Amino acid sequence: MSSTDTPPTAKPAGPSQAFWQERFEQGQTPWDRGEAHPQLRAWLAQGLLQDGHAIAIPGCGRGHELRLLGEAGIAAVGLDYTPAAVELARAQLGCLPGRVELADVLAWQPPEALDRVYEQTCLCALHPDHWLRYAEQLHRWLKPGGLLLSLFMQARRDSAGSGVLEGPPYHGDINAMRALFPASRWDWPAPPYPITPHGQGWAELGVALRRR
Repeated sequence: MSSTDTPPTAKPAGPSQAFWQERFEQGQTPWDRGEAHPQLRAWLAQGLLQDGHAIAIPGCGRGHELRLLGEAGIAAVGLDYTPAAVELARAQLGCLPGRVELADVLAWQPPEALDRVYEQTCLCALHPDHWLRYAEQLHRWLKPGGLLLSLFMQARRDSAGSGVLEGPPYHGDINAMRALFPASRWDWPAPPYPITPHGQGWAELGVALRRR
């Protein structure tokens, strides 16, 4: 390469916006239960989400969780950077409390510090190269004492034994999650954590982290 050559631009790691747009347009969303997650219902019943809380749902997809909260009178903001998903989520929410924004979670900032973030599908959809930046965002969004209501996707494949990264969804190994959300910045509850089976042999660990 000569001194005048321009080095090639590195391709962003992980799925593109076009990748997700195509899947929502074609209905290829096998991760979608068709309803709100059972663990969100449990957290709601426990009073961890209440009217008056500033709440964000990154990677809100079709908006089932937004609708559940809206039906409880709780207005949350759903974030997705796929126009097709935003359209579906807005239709799902209808006239219920809440709103949906077209946004990149790696750049978005809330107008005020949040009380709660419900993290179900965003982390496992992001390539692990982006995880540190996303974890910084989550910490920045929440006020001290705020809760990160997390569902860590358990989707380990056999290829992981040879170091291959497969996804989405990307596997949220609990050791990696402890490193990503360290105890110096987050209060971890004692295990064991509730686990919810998912399709295709996957499962999700429900962990409520408190921001320090």
